[in-house]
Formats: sequence, C-alpha cells, structure tokens
Amino acid sequence: MNTDQFYINGQWVDPQGTATHAVINPATGKSVAEIPLGNSEDVDAAVAAAKAAFPSYARTTIAERKELIGAINASLMKRNDEIAAAITQEMGAPVGLSRAAQAPSGPQHFSEVLKVLDEYEFDRTIGRSKIRKEPIGVCGLITPWNWPMNQMATKVAPALAAGCTMLLKPSENAPLDAIILTEIIHEAGVPAGVFNLVHGDGPGVGSALTGHKDIDMVSFTGSTRAGVLISQNSAPTIKRVALELGGKSPSIILENSDIARSVAGTVKSCMGNSGQSCNAPTLMFVPAAHYEQACEIAKQAAGAAIVGDPNSPDTHLGPIANRGQFEKVKELIQSGIDQGARLLVGGPDHPDGCDPDGFFVRPTVFADVTPDMRVFQEEIFGPVICLMPYNSIDDAIAQGNLTEYGLSSYVWGNDEAECLDVAAQIRAGMVHINGASLDAAAPFGGYKMSGNGREWGEYGLDEFLETKAIYQKAG
Repeated sequence: MNTDQFYINGQWVDPQGTATHAVINPATGKSVAEIPLGNSEDVDAAVAAAKAAFPSYARTTIAERKELIGAINASLMKRNDEIAAAITQEMGAPVGLSRAAQAPSGPQHFSEVLKVLDEYEFDRTIGRSKIRKEPIGVCGLITPWNWPMNQMATKVAPALAAGCTMLLKPSENAPLDAIILTEIIHEAGVPAGVFNLVHGDGPGVGSALTGHKDIDMVSFTGSTRAGVLISQNSAPTIKRVALELGGKSPSIILENSDIARSVAGTVKSCMGNSGQSCNAPTLMFVPAAHYEQACEIAKQAAGAAIVGDPNSPDTHLGPIANRGQFEKVKELIQSGIDQGARLLVGGPDHPDGCDPDGFFVRPTVFADVTPDMRVFQEEIFGPVICLMPYNSIDDAIAQGNLTEYGLSSYVWGNDEAECLDVAAQIRAGMVHINGASLDAAAPFGGYKMSGNGREWGEYGLDEFLETKAIYQKAG
C-alpha cells in the first residue's frame, strides 16, 4: 500500500511538502501508518490535471463510463476483505461490520449508479427546446472517517458517471481504504487526470481545494461546523456546494407499537458503528404509559452489547474512531450526568476488558432528558441514546423537530397510515418506518443544518450535472 505519495495525473507522485500525519489504530492508540499531508501546491497540481482531463472525459460515451465503473465495481467486490481489514485498522469498526457493511457499501453504490445509467435521461425535449444534462466540471470530494468507503463511493461513482473529473481528499484519520480504491481506479484504466488523490487536513488541503478557482463543485460529508466553513470559503467563486452534515434523529414510538421491538430496534440502530453514523436515532420518544418499561428494555439492550477488540467476531462495538472524537463523547456523557439526566447504563468510565490505550466508550442510555440539555441538542456521535416520555403525539413531533438538525428520523407503530402521517410532520430528509433499512436508490440527505443536496442513486447523479437549455425556432 502506497502511503508515501499522492495520485495525480495517473501516477503516484511525491508530495510538495514534508508534513506527515500518523494514522492511529483506535483500538490500541498506536500508529499503523504515516501519510504525507498535502498543501496548496499539491492541490494546484491535482486540480490542473483534473482540469486538463475534463474536456475529453466529458465527451466519453455512457457505454465507456459504464465499462470503467463496472471494472471498478468488480475489483471492489474482489478485494472486499482487504478493504474491510483496512477500515477496521484505521477507524475501529468491528471486523464483522467491516466485511458485511462498511466495505460492501462501495459496490452497493457503484452498482446502483450502473443501474441509473441504464435509464437516466441526459437529453430530452420540452416543447421546442432541447434540455441537456452535462457534467458540472472539476469536483472536489471531501470524505469523513466514520463510513469511509461508503462516502467515497457516493461521490466518486456518480462523478465518474456524470463525466466529471475530480480530486479526492479522504479523512487523514482513515485514508487506507482510499489508497486501495485509488489502486483499483488506476487498474481499471480510468484516464489520467480524471481521478486524483491528495491526503491532507482541513487547513492544508481542504481550504485550498474548496476555495480553488478551477474547482466547479465541492461535495463534502462531515460536521456541520466544517460545512459552514466550506460554504464560506467556496462562496467567492460561486461554485456548487453539496453538504451532507450532522444529525440528531428522533425515534418516535407510537402508542400502538410493539414496545419491546421498537425500543430494542432503536437502541441497536443507534449503537451500530459505535454510534458514529450521522443518521443514528439518538433521541427516543416513548408514550408516557410505557416509559419505564421502555427504559428497562433500553437498559438491557445497551448493556448486552459487547465492547472490545474490533478483530474479535464476538464484538458488537469497537472503539471511537479517533482521540478527538473519543474525548468529545466522554465529555458529553459527563455533561448529561451533570445536567441531571438519569443514567440507566454506561457512563464515561473505560469499559472493562478493553485495551486501556484504546478509545473505547461504554454504550450509554440516558432517561429523563430535557431539550435544554446538551445531550439533547448536540450531535454526540458516539454510542449514546436519550429517552423522553410524551403525553401526545403532537408533543413528540414538536420535540423531535426542536433540534437544529434534520437528517433522518424513525417512526414505529402498527398502523401504517398513522406512521405515514407522523412521518409527514417530521422536518427531516429521511424517515425509517418500523426499522426499514436504507435504500441505495432513494435520496440520502437532510433539512436544516444537516446540509443541502442529496446523494445516492439518480439523486446523487443529479448533483454532478448542470442543466443546459437549447432553444430552437419553431418549424
């Protein structure tokens, strides 16, 4: 694995600077690799390569793009376990999760883009005008550490399908699977300059990329704080900015639902990936009549989760992905205790039996949480869930809409019409009914401070296209 260089204009090249960054295995707190950190000169070189490659790649046929995407997809599937091992090492996902969900998310989105290309209308006629969908240009792709392959695939696959060229900056904390993806792209025969990889942090590479005059679009997934900074930095060049940001998703348990199934299902969804999913259901609203029963169910469900070595097949929750996030999660758990929430299970202490140098957190459940508490308002991004009783469904919906976020939400109940009615009142881009899973063909994205634009399927492809009207005389 080439951890020493960047991939620019179809070849591995040395960085312009000398700064480096240690990639830390969060299960042990020890370095497993060291990568170079790029600077504005590296960004300039990569953007220049992408800009030079754009005119010819933009004119490739859909069949040619499908051939490239198909080759990438086949290699991603072939190297699934290798990618999974890299993800477990760089961000701590349990090996079972890495093999079954983290790594396969790449082929999931490349496969979906191939389906979309079979039917997508790049040209159509309205009245006497032709409407064309054309690639937006050179794209800057910035991806996070929590679902690294998933987020790269949701950007790289539609960008290639649209006819765009690109510069990818993966998280410096989880860059190893990005290197494997780059190897696969090179071996697939993607033309030089179409795809470029530069490692770096926000100040060194992110800022140079998002403000670059020759970048036509930025697609970013990460924190809301960073999304605001990216929007500000991109504004002077009037480029398109697509943002998939934080979340604080409510799970509303209806009166007629199966309480045991609904509560346990919400806890499982929240705790998956050690709570490091932007769409995790972190706020649970339960009918007052069933509240104490729900608290006990949630306590038992969270307490039964095994926290430990991510390489063990028995582990449910691995470590938090990096030290900064680890400290933030512990601090927010302590704030819940200090502000008066009832701690049902978990807490800020290190889990028993886990490596003392690893970034492990106990699965934590709070009851009696109120909207003024930090654990209600802030995205914790750890294995922490908050329970609250409600007396009327209108009250539950109102409280669920209180946060500044609006990415996802969950509704549980036995009456489909009632579930859909509640779903319609939640200010969020996505709603899961009775634990329904995500759908790669459906749009992924949110309202309010959770971002703008959509990813996945045809909606993700739309983001990388411009619309051109060609007016023709009648007759």
